[in-house]
Amino acid sequence: MNLGDILSPQQIVPELKATNRWEAIDELIGVLVSSGRISVENRDAVTAVVKKREQSMSTGIGFGIGIPHASTDLITEVVAAFGRSKAGVNFDALDNQPVHLVTLFLVPQGQFQKHLHTLAGIAKVLRKEEFLKSLEDAPDSAAIMGIIRHYSALR
Repeated sequence: MNLGDILSPQQIVPELKATNRWEAIDELIGVLVSSGRISVENRDAVTAVVKKREQSMSTGIGFGIGIPHASTDLITEVVAAFGRSKAGVNFDALDNQPVHLVTLFLVPQGQFQKHLHTLAGIAKVLRKEEFLKSLEDAPDSAAIMGIIRHYSALR
């Protein structure tokens, strides 16, 4: 499973409004609700589990990348949302630099191997310099989706 498999253009925010990691998480969970990937009634519970995970250690891994994630029994399949911020988001990242790309994903509770595999796959594609450069100038969510699909398919 790769990033191209778990995203759609409706799950991509070409320009995040968020200025910090908590706002980015809220904004991306809102995208998952509006795209029907998580139910409205589960929004607060899902937000709480992601923020609890984030409080233990920032998922700002450096290089302008944040990957907030969590496991929950409120979903039955892996879901994700992706956001880009040209201005940068204060994510308390490991390198103390602003985050420009945020990929939030959720894995069904108890699927530890899938969780690790998904995280590794996302991190791998987000570390490719040519991928990051391509995303900088993508005009909209459809273009971003095309870039994600292209680079996610490369092994």
